[in-house]
Amino acid sequence: MSYNKLNSVINNMADINQLLKQYLEYLEIEKNRSSKTQKNYERYIKAFISFSKIKTEKDITLDKIREFRVFLANSTGNQSKESLKKSTQSYYMIALRNFLKYLTKNNYDVISADQIELPKIPERQIKILEYNDLERLLDSPKGNDLRSLRDKAILETLFSTGLRVSELCSLDRYINLERGEISVRGKGGKIRLVFLSDRAKEALKKYLEKRTDTEEALFISLTKSKEPKVIGRITPRTVERIIDNYAKKAGINNQVHPHTIRHAFATDLLIGGADLRSVQELLGHRNVATTQIYTHLTNQELKEVHQAFHARRRKEK
Repeated sequence: MSYNKLNSVINNMADINQLLKQYLEYLEIEKNRSSKTQKNYERYIKAFISFSKIKTEKDITLDKIREFRVFLANSTGNQSKESLKKSTQSYYMIALRNFLKYLTKNNYDVISADQIELPKIPERQIKILEYNDLERLLDSPKGNDLRSLRDKAILETLFSTGLRVSELCSLDRYINLERGEISVRGKGGKIRLVFLSDRAKEALKKYLEKRTDTEEALFISLTKSKEPKVIGRITPRTVERIIDNYAKKAGINNQVHPHTIRHAFATDLLIGGADLRSVQELLGHRNVATTQIYTHLTNQELKEVHQAFHARRRKEK
């Protein structure tokens, strides 16, 4: 290869860190991805770049990707000695695939993203609360003090709306309880409407009437003193502790998280006859396949319906 031709090839190759920077800007501006998604993608792709010593897009080869996958399979989590979950390994490959798609779209000569196969992930198992356990959990907060009223309102709002805990914590207090609707900004900045049940509206009304502070957050953190003071917007970690505490008080043996109540919301709708697309909208899922996992949870209910009602006339003969 002549010197001029070699120079031409080198000049046509871009610095990989510059390309990554452009890709992250594309995620933010064109795709409207959340800052959390951007940071995760940056971390996943940088891990590959560092491990494989990638300098330009031409350095990305199937062999290097294969070596990186072996490395991931033998890696352990930050806080445990267990191997990285298949789902976590998959996130790295998804980020890399999407990065390659972006490069191809922008006329860089890179390997096809379709050549990267994703790890096979075992079907996700969701633990759901039995209805009696759910009722006991929702009824656990007692009393008319601010803390109890806040906790009751949190539980009822979560079950009424199916909100993610981060969405719940971001709500502001000035909502129209009469309309019973809340506009929520979810993942990817997508806005959706969620709806309050009569029980949730009543719990929120009592809680808000008790408040004397000027904090704009709907749900607030409180000091642990007998006469608690408001210390700002509630955090997801605090909500997790609140729910765990009431689950234990309700005698529920399994761990209960805010997402457990979100699962209960979804399955309750499906068992009640709601269609999958409507549940998808209410949950704020971008892909209906994500919502579809809840249909597996209702199979036992469907089996019981089948046993109770199918061919009843034949049994009566």
